[in-house]
Amino acid sequence: MMPLILQSDFGQCDGAVSAMYGVAYTVDPKLPIYDLTHFIPPYDVWEGSCRLVQTLAYWPAGSVFVSVVDPGVGSSRLSVVAKTNTGHYVVTPDNGTLTHVAIEYGIDELREIDESVNRLPGSGESYTFHGRDIYAFTGARLATGHISFEEVGPSLDPKQVVTLPTMEPYIEGNQAFGTIDTHDVRYGSLWTNVPRELFLKLGVKFGDYVRVHIESDRGDVYSSPLRYCRAFSDASIGEALLYTNSLDNMAIAINRGSFAKAYSVGQGVQWKVTFTYPLNDAPLA
Repeated sequence: MMPLILQSDFGQCDGAVSAMYGVAYTVDPKLPIYDLTHFIPPYDVWEGSCRLVQTLAYWPAGSVFVSVVDPGVGSSRLSVVAKTNTGHYVVTPDNGTLTHVAIEYGIDELREIDESVNRLPGSGESYTFHGRDIYAFTGARLATGHISFEEVGPSLDPKQVVTLPTMEPYIEGNQAFGTIDTHDVRYGSLWTNVPRELFLKLGVKFGDYVRVHIESDRGDVYSSPLRYCRAFSDASIGEALLYTNSLDNMAIAINRGSFAKAYSVGQGVQWKVTFTYPLNDAPLA
């Protein structure tokens, strides 16, 4: 038996998450169930994709994730189970939720859920709660070994999985380019998709100043030299800094403050970041 990890945009102000737990426990009351988060912003498939890639690899291979951020529930979008190259399973609508997992870890196999078999009995006329009726039920059956991966349903081409638009980070001259994929929500740090190893090809060392330029599809938002710090304690309280986050990507923060709120910075492929080193100007005082 493997862990079942649930993610959704349901919040916890009603019984939706509890209903998913209940369905999973009807499959096997000993099933270990855990929450990734249920506070994905409503309908935000991109954020759901980011939270999956933040978490998935830290669970044992064979763990089953159920991710339900499903604005198209009841439509023609497919219900799938992906097996990643790391040996994890993700049960989800095929609507872009697998974008970052596919980029970071790769999808080894993909199967469409056969709803004639893998659906909560008696729920066939319900079209708006697939998280309970299909995903939690199928995920629990897979995690407990009631079904094998092959019994999920027909095989699909992993290359056909639905993905959201992304931008691959790159270096050109003395600049590294990427996007602000998401935020460290509670603290307001900006998490970019620029890997530390790519960033360091610029020749940056701890203590150096790097010009950080942020823009969106509406224009420039921020541009200033920031110091590359090992930890937040290397910066003064209220000082903005550049650091490596827990995913080994470059991130931007204010020590004991929210960079996202201070500069009204969002997330997604439309939010571009550029790191320039060495500087053509002196650090700001």
